[in-house]
Amino acid sequence: MADMDKALATQLANMEKRAGKTLEELADVVRKSGLEKHGQKVAYLKETLGMGHGDANLLVHWAKGAVTRSASDKPDRSNVLDGLYVDKKAALRPIHDALMKHVDAMGPFEEAPKKTYVSYRRDRQFAMIGPATNTQVEVGLNVKGLSATDRLQELGPGKMCNYRVRLSGPDEVDDELVAWIRAAYEAAG
Repeated sequence: MADMDKALATQLANMEKRAGKTLEELADVVRKSGLEKHGQKVAYLKETLGMGHGDANLLVHWAKGAVTRSASDKPDRSNVLDGLYVDKKAALRPIHDALMKHVDAMGPFEEAPKKTYVSYRRDRQFAMIGPATNTQVEVGLNVKGLSATDRLQELGPGKMCNYRVRLSGPDEVDDELVAWIRAAYEAAG
């Protein structure tokens, strides 16, 4: 992770130099654009500031707090999860917490909060976790070669993940599920 942190810090510093603005000033450009969708914001930065795709994409993530200069500076996970698990979905929070105890033990990764889930990635996304309904949490997995079961549903082409598992309680976070998540984690690094 130290190499990733160093590369990220270098890219952010270079972005500031090229633009002649601080990251906070650049983030204000994103926030004041009035655009909602990630892709629209990236296209806007490329057009208005002449940024390359990689810088524009990183800046959009930076502006929403999903990327920080170092791993020790990450957004507070509990605030992110508090925002996902509200009202009728609040009872699902212990499922996400139980999953994260295992994911945290696997090694370094990045967390990217989205509107309805959190994306977990190494070199690429390996899992998505979030409330699917008021009674179930969905774990999306990006990995190939697993055998689909009634529990591990294979998703078709063009989906954000290859497989998904739906959970109704923390007791469903078992060795089988953790092994599937570990396979996705290892394939993403």
